[in-house]
Amino acid sequence: MATSTAHILVIDDEPDLCTLYELTLLREGYYVTTAANLAQARALLQVQRFDVLITDMRLPDGLGMELLHELHQQQRQERSIVITAYGSAENAVEALRYGAFDYLTKPVDLKQFRRVVASATQGLPPPGTPLPGGSQPQSQAAVEAEAATANSPCCAALTQLVGQSEAMQQVRERIRKVAPSMAPVLITGESGTGKELAARALHACSHRSNGPWVAVNCGAIPEHLLEAEFFGARKGAYTGATTDREGFFQAANGGSLFLDEIGELPLSMQAKLLRAIQERSVRALGATQEESVDVRIISATHRDLAADVQAGRFRQDLFYRLNVIDVQLPPLRERRDDLPLLCEHLLGNIAREAGDLPAAKPSPSLLAHLEQLPLAGNVRELENLLHRYHALGDEGLPPIPGSAPSSDKTPGAALTGALPLPLNSDDLPHDLQAWLDAQERHILMCALQAHGFNRTAAATRLGLSLRQMRYRIERLNINLGGTDEDETSLA
Repeated sequence: MATSTAHILVIDDEPDLCTLYELTLLREGYYVTTAANLAQARALLQVQRFDVLITDMRLPDGLGMELLHELHQQQRQERSIVITAYGSAENAVEALRYGAFDYLTKPVDLKQFRRVVASATQGLPPPGTPLPGGSQPQSQAAVEAEAATANSPCCAALTQLVGQSEAMQQVRERIRKVAPSMAPVLITGESGTGKELAARALHACSHRSNGPWVAVNCGAIPEHLLEAEFFGARKGAYTGATTDREGFFQAANGGSLFLDEIGELPLSMQAKLLRAIQERSVRALGATQEESVDVRIISATHRDLAADVQAGRFRQDLFYRLNVIDVQLPPLRERRDDLPLLCEHLLGNIAREAGDLPAAKPSPSLLAHLEQLPLAGNVRELENLLHRYHALGDEGLPPIPGSAPSSDKTPGAALTGALPLPLNSDDLPHDLQAWLDAQERHILMCALQAHGFNRTAAATRLGLSLRQMRYRIERLNINLGGTDEDETSLA
């Protein structure tokens, strides 16, 4: 039984369903008030504050969505849960966009019903109290400000998004605003801008901060393993499956599932992911029954998914399902004023990892040098440069573009296009494939050196996906020294 004393308003015109919801909630220890239509609900809301509002989408005198609009305009603090007809994904997405905390589809599964309500009542103020004279409740902005102040994991996560530029302040404010919702969030931005840090902050600032955090790089999983990795597998489902194993959805149950580089998923897997998100249930490989999951989806990509939709590379329905709320991270070139703070923060992290304390402050000469670099790989490239600077001093920094002739072996050397082709028959290669491989290897190495051996940034520079970049590196046997920090330190 729940220990919460939250006061819940249930609005449904079907007496049997209304009674079922009421009894279920009463058994969980909540205070429950019911209404049969919008008029009754509005009258109750005039004189009382509730903690959670549960409303059917279609009511005799209007749509539950109308009530959501009104609560939003009045800055009411009730968390709203909308019950919509089976398969009405568009209604659910619209409800989330207009501030609904979560939604349920008919027929309502009572286990999921209890779980969603429990999530909605976490971190709420004391139970609903009368509002004298019909006065308005505390504003949502004030509630969120109090929550942000009291929630230390949230504050700690937000401080990782370093910068006082207007762009970064807007990012942090948007995260604070959307974190309490269950609405899916799509984080966009160039490679290396800190998308995974933003996703972690969303999780830390949400009511799910004590639940699991599962991060998945969609471009790093072989296509034939995707379904088992996402949804789990039963013993004997395929060769080598000697035990039951849970997938990402099951591991993230009650928490957040971060799908990084979502644009790399093949179309066949996109369809399966869409169903799992819409139905809140998954079926493990080899299983006969689906199991419900309570997961908040946060996804990220450096790609233009809208363009991929137009080109047929990404499903439109999945795009709209993921892009209920968007968070855009600015590239480093648009917030150069944050360089001193970023360098101080990153050098501090590097020094702590190396046990080299106290950390050195970034010198004016270092900052002046970095100011003149393009830093196309954004914060990830900056971190890579500062690692080399910490180890080698000024020798670890790449030359400023145009300051000196560059060579193929100089990190940061610009790519100038294809190598010269043979001009006459005497210069033609005797082994065309070997010659082409050599040119491809040369271009890949130049791109990797130019971006501090950051594979994601180098792939973006060459118009490749990370999966394609990995394939070429492996095929051409390019040795990068086994470092993977470019894919794990910042997303």
